[in-house]
Amino acid sequence: MLSDSDWQALWLTARLAGVVTLILLVLGTPVAWWLARSRSRWKAPIGAVVALPLVLPPSVLGFYLLLAMGPDGPLGQLTQAIGLPPLPFTFTGLVVASVFYSLPFMVQPLQSAFEAMGERPMEVAATLRASPLDAFFTVAVPLAAPGFLTASILTFAHTVGEFGVVLMIGGNLPGISRVASVQIYDHVESLDYGQAHRLAAVMLVFSFMVLLSLYAWRAQPGRRR
Repeated sequence: MLSDSDWQALWLTARLAGVVTLILLVLGTPVAWWLARSRSRWKAPIGAVVALPLVLPPSVLGFYLLLAMGPDGPLGQLTQAIGLPPLPFTFTGLVVASVFYSLPFMVQPLQSAFEAMGERPMEVAATLRASPLDAFFTVAVPLAAPGFLTASILTFAHTVGEFGVVLMIGGNLPGISRVASVQIYDHVESLDYGQAHRLAAVMLVFSFMVLLSLYAWRAQPGRRR
C-alpha cells in the first residue's frame, strides 16, 4: 500500500513529533505554571507571544525562523560560535521550528489545568513545610495530570500535521526533512493521486483516532478538564 519513501516520511514525522513533545513538556511546563499563577504586568504580553502561532500564518513564522537560523541571524551566529552546523535543512532545525510552532498546544492546556487547581492545594502543602519544588511535583503535577495528557496528545498530533513551517525550515530532503505532510504534497505535485490518497488516508485515520480517544477520555464522568 505505502512505498518505502512513505514509511520513511511517517517514521520521520513520528520521531519529530515525539522529540518536540518531550522538549515542550520540559520547556512548556514552567511557562504554563508562571502564566497560571503570576500577577505580573508581563503576563498578558508573554501569553500573547505564546499564543501567536495559533493565528500567525505558518509561512510567516517559518520565514522569520529561517532568518533567525541563517548565518546572520542570532540562532545562526550562536551555532557558528559553538561549532555546530547550520540549523536550516536539518532535523535539528525542524525540531527547533516545531517547538516554536507547537508551543501553545502544550502551554495552554497546562495553564488551564494549573488554574483549575486553584491556590488551596499549594497553600496546604506549604503549611506542611513542603518546599515549592516538592509541592509542585507531589501536589500540582498529580492534580494537573489530565492537563499534561491533553497537552501531550495535542502537541504530538499538531506536530504530525505541520506543513508550512517544516517546508520553510527543512525543505524537502528524503530521510532528513521530508515529513508525511511534505510527502503528500510531493505525490500531488507529481500527479500520483493514488499514493497521495493512501498516505493522506493514513494521516486522516491517525488524527481522527487521536482526537476520538482524547474526547472520549475527557467525556468520562469525574475527569478534570
